[in-house]
Amino acid sequence: MPHISEYEVEARFIERLESLGYTFAPLNNYDDVLANFRLELSKFNAAKLIEAKGEASFSDAEFKRVLIHVENKSVYESAKILRDKYVLTLDNGKTVYLEFLSSDTNRNIYQVSHQITMDKDHKDDVSYKNRYDVTILINGLPLVQIELKRPGVEINEAINQINRYRSFSFRGLFRYLQIFVVSNSVQTKYFSNENETMNGTYNPILKSLVFFWTDVNNKRINTLDAFSAEFFQRAALTEMIDKYMVIKTTEPVLMVMRPYQIYAVKAAKRRVLEANQNGYVFACTGSGKTLTSFKLAQLLRDEPRIDKVIFLIDRKDLDDQTVDEYNSFEKDCVDQSNSTYVLIQHMKDPQRKLIVTTIQKMANAVNSQRYEAVMDAYRDKKVAFIIDECHRSQFGKMHGDIDRHFTKANYIGFTGTPIFAVNAGAGGRTTADMFPAGMKPDGTKRDSCLHRYMIKDAIADGNVLRFSVEYQRSIVARSIAAKGIDPDQLDDPEYCRRHNIDIDNLYHNDERIHNVAEHIFEHHEQHIHPQGKDVYTSIFAVDYVKTLAKYYEEFKKLNEARPEDKRYRVAAIFTYGANEDMDDPQDEHSAEILSRCMEDD
Repeated sequence: MPHISEYEVEARFIERLESLGYTFAPLNNYDDVLANFRLELSKFNAAKLIEAKGEASFSDAEFKRVLIHVENKSVYESAKILRDKYVLTLDNGKTVYLEFLSSDTNRNIYQVSHQITMDKDHKDDVSYKNRYDVTILINGLPLVQIELKRPGVEINEAINQINRYRSFSFRGLFRYLQIFVVSNSVQTKYFSNENETMNGTYNPILKSLVFFWTDVNNKRINTLDAFSAEFFQRAALTEMIDKYMVIKTTEPVLMVMRPYQIYAVKAAKRRVLEANQNGYVFACTGSGKTLTSFKLAQLLRDEPRIDKVIFLIDRKDLDDQTVDEYNSFEKDCVDQSNSTYVLIQHMKDPQRKLIVTTIQKMANAVNSQRYEAVMDAYRDKKVAFIIDECHRSQFGKMHGDIDRHFTKANYIGFTGTPIFAVNAGAGGRTTADMFPAGMKPDGTKRDSCLHRYMIKDAIADGNVLRFSVEYQRSIVARSIAAKGIDPDQLDDPEYCRRHNIDIDNLYHNDERIHNVAEHIFEHHEQHIHPQGKDVYTSIFAVDYVKTLAKYYEEFKKLNEARPEDKRYRVAAIFTYGANEDMDDPQDEHSAEILSRCMEDD
């Protein structure tokens, strides 16, 4: 890219915004910002003002009352005011409900300004004079700040600059800033605003909470031009601020959703509202599934076509931490009681469109004659079920009972570990089977998976820690090769089926288990990076408790053969069912295995 100045980058960007329908507003200082806000807010609420007082304007006294309500609040308080209405008492004694933002793009007034200066001459609580690159205002309020660097300049400089502004000069109406965008033309990122202080100390924006934008396939969109073509479309920006930001209700935190979360929510909404079908979202651990699923529940709740939104959690997942997380998105939303009666009261309440409960209580409710009248009232209603960690108890009788009761319900599941045909259990049911998507109008089958965000995507985005993968051939291949079987094809289930190979038996072969355990002991030291003596712990995961018992015994034997001062601590951790299936009467029950492990030092 040819050398251009930062000012040229800003000028070109403003021209781009003007081509997208933004009007340039020449605002030099905070007095100009206030005057512009007074004018644009009156235009935005013109119909109400004309009806109440005969003209679309504020008197000095009326505007002063508006400023008392909106100015000099915290970022968190400002975010809530932005999304609420304000009852303004006019000079003639009448009242009007003022709005500050609309979800309707055609109603809002979009402006862009350049190089607004904040200083003590125009705002007395400004610490140091600062000049901002590009500001987007909606209905007169500065809602998006863009800091631009010329190509070749590190993008983190712009993030540091915004942190400086937050500390020293984002005051007054600039606390309404919702989103920041930083770019050096070849790299572009976005992030949400936060309170400048937390618990009395300065609270900088963390670079881990600064995100790239992507397309629906998680492909990164880097350049400012490509980013602007999507992100700064007026409808897209309005939707981002209106629907895809989260104001936590139990703590002063403002969050903006990441691209994959937004795409997942949009796809799920379309599946329920347009296709009237089911589906699931495959998002890896650590990607924010709970926030994504809860935002979907909130947006569906606000749809007039939906009669009830029921967020189902497995009972064993409903611990204090989970409850706190849900309640942080919407205060007191979780039904924490053990009584199905409480759930029934929530079902009866027409004002409570969103219910968070357990699948066990919902199954009890639909199977109880005592609650038949209440539950039958929703049998043919449009009910949307959002199911967190849907690979768990959903694959059982309870899911079937609920599904049979609600004849017009839709089901959206969220999981980090979907069940596919290759890893289905004895019943052969997959996640797609539990969330059937139906057929498209053209007769082709819909994909039950609404959106995928894989571990490779999360690693690339820095959302999870990177890890090293090594592949070791571990199946004893001598006898296999002698029978004309290609050992390199044993990872292919279809190849194994064609050649009648019991791959499960090969993986659980005693010789293979011994070889794997021996390999781990031999190479353990070269794969660890301890911070101090005896602090490193590794985890070895297997498929069944019976397999765990075999490996446990092998590790014990190998450990006992080592010098006493070189031995490792070997432990086992698992759960078991009291009435688990016992395929072979000679097998140990899992409870016996656990007791044996616990008796060891």
